[in-house]
Amino acid sequence: MDKSGGVPPPVSGQPERHRRRDRHGRGMRGPLAPPQVPLAVSRADTFDSLVDDSAERLRRRLPQLDGVEFLVREVPVLRDSSQDGAVPLGGIVRASRGRRALIVVYRRPVELRSRSRDECAQLVHEVVVEQAAELLGLAPESVDPQYGQD
Repeated sequence: MDKSGGVPPPVSGQPERHRRRDRHGRGMRGPLAPPQVPLAVSRADTFDSLVDDSAERLRRRLPQLDGVEFLVREVPVLRDSSQDGAVPLGGIVRASRGRRALIVVYRRPVELRSRSRDECAQLVHEVVVEQAAELLGLAPESVDPQYGQD
């Protein structure tokens, strides 16, 4: 230390090093929770499993959905700004040469519209049912008889 009681200036030519505290020799700490604890599962992983569960429920009822791929995207790409301004919760891509049909669920818009995990699960299922109905040319109630019931 210098006479003023402050920290001495670094010696020229030497880079200033930042010291990290390693209290009691513990070193780097591990994760907050082990991987098998639900805390360690991300919201995106939870959302993916909700979509997978909903897709499996529908595949058991409708074998026509066996060739359909279910996909989760973060947000929709809005190409046409002349739409009514509503952000879609899901979409479909019809099968074409060598490509399977897709049902897409957009994670962020669905999460923003739901207040709880249960509400999110219900909304995910409704979106999957609506998109499957559109893809198959059916009414949502014929895809899932419990559609629209609270």
